[in-house]
Amino acid sequence: MGIDTPLAKRLLAQRFPDWANLPLSPVAPQGHDNTTFRLGDSMSLRFPNGSRYAAHIPIELDWLPRLATKLPIEVPQPLALGEPTGGYPWPWLVNRWIHGTSAARGITFDPTELALDLGNFLTCLHAIDADGAPQPCADNFFRGGDLSVYAEEAFGCMRRVLQAGARRKAQTLFQESLDSVYSGNPVWVHGDMAAGNLIVREGRLCGVIDFGQLAAGDPACDLTIAWTLLRGEAREVFKNSLVFDEDTWRRARGWALWKALIEMEQFRQADPSRGQRAANIMDCLLAERR
Repeated sequence: MGIDTPLAKRLLAQRFPDWANLPLSPVAPQGHDNTTFRLGDSMSLRFPNGSRYAAHIPIELDWLPRLATKLPIEVPQPLALGEPTGGYPWPWLVNRWIHGTSAARGITFDPTELALDLGNFLTCLHAIDADGAPQPCADNFFRGGDLSVYAEEAFGCMRRVLQAGARRKAQTLFQESLDSVYSGNPVWVHGDMAAGNLIVREGRLCGVIDFGQLAAGDPACDLTIAWTLLRGEAREVFKNSLVFDEDTWRRARGWALWKALIEMEQFRQADPSRGQRAANIMDCLLAERR
């Protein structure tokens, strides 16, 4: 279910009339799971686009204020909860606005500095006590869980979108990821470390948003940013800023490969440039393994 600006204004007026006259505008780029609006100068509205994503709201409302005090950069701070109404069936959030620009918008930043900032953020997140944290499940797309839940989908995509040579290499890489099993204690994982969820200000990482897939488990899923955003020296700086064994990086490559494969298939006709970007990520993963 999509939500447009007029509906967002009506819901705001019904639930929080004191804020109803503030300027309201949609945020670009929008994500898939939620529709976000900027409200005034210091707030944002976050509306789930379906019941599956609405399940994330209580988790963010409960855990983000507790995590925020232990993290080195800004994360969303829930200010108020919007209740379901006749015009919109799920709860929604008013968050504090994080000033900056999404890293997905082609802005200028030093990739090496960003890699260091990302490594520091993840080190701090993974170090926070995860006692009582939500567990990986279907609602958070099994982030922090076992990659084997996507094995059938991944191997199917390989058969449909890859030529024989690349398919054999991808199958080997993915199987290596499946053969590596996480045996450590569960740690907090963001679950969707992507350029669109990184906020940059004055060339440095200043915020991370969209914690809808937050859970505690295997940190490997958070490391895919090494291939989806970082290149060359920046990728090596990122890897060296984190203390993980090669098995963790094998599982991380598996997560990155799975994502690249499904985007190659999904967007190869609907959005060729995005499909090609996914293909480039896959090529990078296969080349790195060699």
